[in-house]
Amino acid sequence: MSLGPIMLDLVGLEISAQEREILLHPLVGGVILFTRNYESPDQLQRLVSDIHSLREPHLLVSVDHEGGRVQRFREGFTALPPAGVFGEIYADDPKRAKQLAETCGWLMAAELRAEGVDFSFAPVLDLDYGVSSVIGDRAFHREPEIVGDLAISYMLGMQRADMLATGKHFPGHGAVVADSHVDMPVDQRRYEEIYAQDVKPFGRLIQAGLDAIMPAHVIYEQVDDKPACFSSYWLKTVLRERMGFQGVIFSDDLTMKGAHVMGNIVERGQAALSAGCDMVLVCNHPDEAIQLLDQLTVINDLVSYARLARLPERHKFDRQQLQQTPGWQHAVSTAQALCSKGAGELAM
Repeated sequence: MSLGPIMLDLVGLEISAQEREILLHPLVGGVILFTRNYESPDQLQRLVSDIHSLREPHLLVSVDHEGGRVQRFREGFTALPPAGVFGEIYADDPKRAKQLAETCGWLMAAELRAEGVDFSFAPVLDLDYGVSSVIGDRAFHREPEIVGDLAISYMLGMQRADMLATGKHFPGHGAVVADSHVDMPVDQRRYEEIYAQDVKPFGRLIQAGLDAIMPAHVIYEQVDDKPACFSSYWLKTVLRERMGFQGVIFSDDLTMKGAHVMGNIVERGQAALSAGCDMVLVCNHPDEAIQLLDQLTVINDLVSYARLARLPERHKFDRQQLQQTPGWQHAVSTAQALCSKGAGELAM
């Protein structure tokens, strides 16, 4: 059985009988976990193992675990700094900032892989224009060159821990005030400006081996009247053809307000897959997830299936062995210092 094109979530700390049946549906390809699904590292490991044991190849297990405001698992995991911290350090010491970014990228990935989690949706490649509260310090910096430098280092750390990296939110969410979770953001800039600024970090990481990309629920109205997640122009013409991206495209959550412009959940799922997404996310609305599974018209895209098929094979760390290594202990000390001290002190 191949991986299906739909990623769903779970209600609690273990898989319910109904959820177990749903996850066996051939259109399901993955599970995204949230804070409500986490109690302890041992419980998380059992949950992930249970999910993986359902099918072969195993369902992908993902999480949003960037650091700062967006870190789903806390107790039992190292607190990670927001990406903006590395940008602050970069101003005084670029080499040090890149080293710290790689260290924290590795630490994030290694701790998740130790519990069996396949990947985190990271890093954020948006530019910090100072207007988006939902992005804010999740972004590394305002300048695309600096974002590219730091994100490549962070990605290399993730890959060193055998975790794929997902750049988000293509082609850039940082220049709009509205939050696509609760609103429909519209970016009024011209294509040339977006491509020269916001798209640049994505291009840098694609050249460096980026595994996956997540588009934004933002309408770039001078380019297309659809949000990027549903735009074949952004995903096929720009991302695939112009930029040569060969990795996986994950949609953002189709239940977010920024996706509602595309119709009901089935119309949204159909539109995202038709536009070029390989896998679509449906979170926090089990009824809509079931509706999508029941009514989605399957797009038999063999190339898309092949992209997804390459994802499950990942080396898993042993938690106890990991925590005994000097590399992990050094990385934990580094992350703790970044979270507790000012950026200026860490650059010294």
